[in-house]
Amino acid sequence: MVMRTLRRLQPFFMVLALLFVAGLLRSQWGQLQDYQWRLSPGWLIASGLLLLASWAMEVGIWRSLLALVGGPMDYGPALRIWFLSAVMRYIPGNIWQPLSMTVRCQQWGVRPEATLTSVALYQAIILLAVAPITALYIAISGETGLGLLGDFLRGTAPWLVAAALVPVIAFLVRPQWLMAAINWGLHKIGREMLDARLTSRRLLALLAVASVNWLLWGASFAALTFGLSEYSPARMGELLPFLVLSYPIAYAIGFLSFITPSGFGVREGAFYLLLASLMGGGVVTVAALAMRVWTTIGELIMAGISAIWERVSVQADRTRIERI
Repeated sequence: MVMRTLRRLQPFFMVLALLFVAGLLRSQWGQLQDYQWRLSPGWLIASGLLLLASWAMEVGIWRSLLALVGGPMDYGPALRIWFLSAVMRYIPGNIWQPLSMTVRCQQWGVRPEATLTSVALYQAIILLAVAPITALYIAISGETGLGLLGDFLRGTAPWLVAAALVPVIAFLVRPQWLMAAINWGLHKIGREMLDARLTSRRLLALLAVASVNWLLWGASFAALTFGLSEYSPARMGELLPFLVLSYPIAYAIGFLSFITPSGFGVREGAFYLLLASLMGGGVVTVAALAMRVWTTIGELIMAGISAIWERVSVQADRTRIERI
C-alpha cells in the first residue's frame, strides 16, 4: 500500500525536486554570474577515467556477490547486464533495474532468487560502506564539516560517528544477520530462500572494496568540480577531502529517500547542506547537477556499448552453432 502510494506520488516529487533545484539556482544567481567559470579538458578526462574505474569495481563487487549466492557469471556478461539495467533506474518506481537484472540473468541460467539476493546484498554493502566514510568525514572536519547543519547539530559529532559505525560493527560481528534478513524478505514474497554463508572476513573485505569504490566516485566528483572553475593548488587541497567524502554521503541520502528516480533533487540538496558554507550554494548546486549529467551521459554511452557488444556476442554464438 505504501509503495503503491509512493509510486503514484513520484511525478509530484519529481516536479517538487525540479522546483527545489531551480530555487537553489535562482537564489544564487548573482553569485553564479560573477563566478569565473571554465571547462578544463584535463580534469574532465581525469573525472571520466575515475568513473570508469569505479564502475569496473562495482561490477566486480556485484559479480562476487552473485557467485556467493550460487550464480557465477563471467565478467563480460555481468558488465553488459549491469549497464543495460542501470539506465532502467531513471524510470519512476525503483523496481525496474533489479527486475531488468533478474530477467537478463535468467538468460544466463541464474535463478531469480540469486539475482534478487545479490542486488539486495550489493545495496546493503555499499550503504554500510558509507557509514565509516561518514564517520571519517565528521572526524576530520569536526562540526564545521556538517555544513549548514553545523549549528543545529552542534555538540553531536561524537554521537553521529558512533551511530554511523554501530550497524557496520553489528553486521561484522554477526554477518549471517544480513543473509537472514534477505531470506526473510524472499520468504515474504514467496521465493525460495538461499543457503549462502557470509563470513565476517568476507563481509569486511567487501566493505573495504566498497569504501575504495566510494572514494573513486568522490575523486571523480572532485575532478569534475575542479574542471568547472579555476582553483589554486592550496584551495584544491583544502576542498579535496570534503568533495571526496561528501559524495557517498549525499548519494546515500538521495538513494534512501525513495521519492524521486535516482534521488534527483534530494542528493543535490544534501550536497548543498554539506558544502555550501565552504564553496557557495550556487557553485555546489552547479557541480552537483554537472556530476549527475556527467554520470548519466556516461551510463548511456556504456549502455549503448553494452547493447552493441550483446548483439555481436549473440551473432557470434549463432554463427558458431550453425558451423557445428
